[in-house]
Amino acid sequence: MKYIKDQENLNDKIVLLRLDLNVPIKNGVITDETRINKILPIINFLIEKKSKILVISHVGRPKGKIINDLSLRPICENLEIKTAQKIRLVRENIYKLKKEDLFRNSKDRIIFLENIRFYEEEEKNDAIFSKNLAKLADIFVNDAFSCSHRAHASVSKITEFLPSFAGLQLETEISALKKVTTEIKKPITCIIGGSKISTKIGLIKNLIPKFDNIIIVGAMANNILNYKGYPIGKSLKEKNCETLIYDIFETAKNYSCLINYPEDVVVGKNMNDNAIIKEPNEVSNDDLILDIGPKTIKKIKNIIELSETILWNGPAGYFENPSFANGCNEITKKIIEQNEKNLIYSIAGGGDTIAVLNQMNAIDNFNFVSTAGGAFLEYLEGKNLPGIKALN
Repeated sequence: MKYIKDQENLNDKIVLLRLDLNVPIKNGVITDETRINKILPIINFLIEKKSKILVISHVGRPKGKIINDLSLRPICENLEIKTAQKIRLVRENIYKLKKEDLFRNSKDRIIFLENIRFYEEEEKNDAIFSKNLAKLADIFVNDAFSCSHRAHASVSKITEFLPSFAGLQLETEISALKKVTTEIKKPITCIIGGSKISTKIGLIKNLIPKFDNIIIVGAMANNILNYKGYPIGKSLKEKNCETLIYDIFETAKNYSCLINYPEDVVVGKNMNDNAIIKEPNEVSNDDLILDIGPKTIKKIKNIIELSETILWNGPAGYFENPSFANGCNEITKKIIEQNEKNLIYSIAGGGDTIAVLNQMNAIDNFNFVSTAGGAFLEYLEGKNLPGIKALN
């Protein structure tokens, strides 16, 4: 893979820069700027190199139709403030654009093409569409790891028509993920949550041979408790996952990986209730399990203390209600404590996990926080990502 940071002569070159700026926008206002803040290094790098930056990104799922509410305009306005650069949003049809018309004004350093998913050819990975995109620039840079599990035109096919490089954020993401896949410092622990075991089974099975501990929390843990014969009341549970759970425990036995699940729980009668700590066998029919209990938290903290690497994906409880946020808060604090002593390498990923860290202002206290979502999980599952494969 070739990296943009190693390229010397970028002066006056038009760089077609694929970013993931798919941020939540409500009534024209961006409600989470994490992804925008993550791309500032590549923008600043290319400005320093005196490149002309032509940005491609998407918001939402317009499915090939122009939807004004999914325009990139709010993002351009946000980035103008962050970069102190005037940004022009080009809404003309890509097939009609000409390279020589883009940067006619010498003051233009950053131009955005409108939401690339307004074109149905994008998600079809269309070669003609990619070729038209390629005609607008001199080189291509993929700095959207979070889109790299998609075989889309501006991620995959485009590399066939332009010299192509990995961006700064993409390189950082892969370097971090290698520390939990191929360049591991042991003991290594994964804390994994979420609502469905079926969506994480590939990840768990791929990590078991490499990891010392898998800690299952959140709604996923309800399935484990139920499988082990404990009552879970009216808690969230996935149907027909007994075989998957059996496979997890059997695979773990073969590789001496310990599967950990809650030893006590925190329940409420509804999501807005107050917290009550219970042993697993004390859960009533009308209880909702909404967090892990103090014994479980203590055990997880001990495991973190003995680990050199931590991967965290998925919250421990219903953190949106402070009554059920203790598990997430205590895990976060313990990881930060170990980080500050340089005793651990920590990676967190997934939308809900990021929301937990944002709530605690802890994003910068982890070694790496991935905004990638699907790409993050697929990479950890050992899958080939089309956007990465295209750059190799």
